[in-house]
Amino acid sequence: MKESLKIVPSALLAGISIAIGGYVYTTVTGLWGAILFAFGLLTVVHYGLHLFTGKAGFFTSGKGVAQLFTVILFGNVAGCWLVSLIASAPVVAACQGIVAGRLEAGYLSNFLLAIPCGFIMTTAVEFGRQGRFLPLLFGVPVFIMCGFRHSIADAFYYTAAATWSAALIVNWLLIVLGNFVGCNLYRLLIRKG
Repeated sequence: MKESLKIVPSALLAGISIAIGGYVYTTVTGLWGAILFAFGLLTVVHYGLHLFTGKAGFFTSGKGVAQLFTVILFGNVAGCWLVSLIASAPVVAACQGIVAGRLEAGYLSNFLLAIPCGFIMTTAVEFGRQGRFLPLLFGVPVFIMCGFRHSIADAFYYTAAATWSAALIVNWLLIVLGNFVGCNLYRLLIRKG
């Protein structure tokens, strides 16, 4: 547990970075907002921060993996919550609209729409680890413009909208699971020799 707690500041900062991306997306919207959102992921990769969707496709099995990802998720959500505290009224209204759309879409749809987002994030981060940052810039607008679900971006939208409910928590957990599946899609379907 002690080792996992050492990553809390990194996970917190990763959540803050993604929340800043979500913040700008709700103010600019459209393609330009989606492009500017990419600043969050570029920041995460540049500093090597602990973002759930940036780490979920690269873990090695072993003792403490579930605990590690729980700490990362909580840190990410806490970072999103901190940014949500400064959300302006238009940002809150935009987030409330996003949250209403998530609830309207339903559990299965959100789970399925989270899978390609996870795949895109792992692919983009893999390129970033190789010093190739253009896929990071393209990956974020692609998942946003397609309507794919990102669990940590959604954590910002939910906290800014201040509309957490049991249904929304279940919805979010299914998005987390969908992201995890998508982040590991390559490893599940194509084994490296």
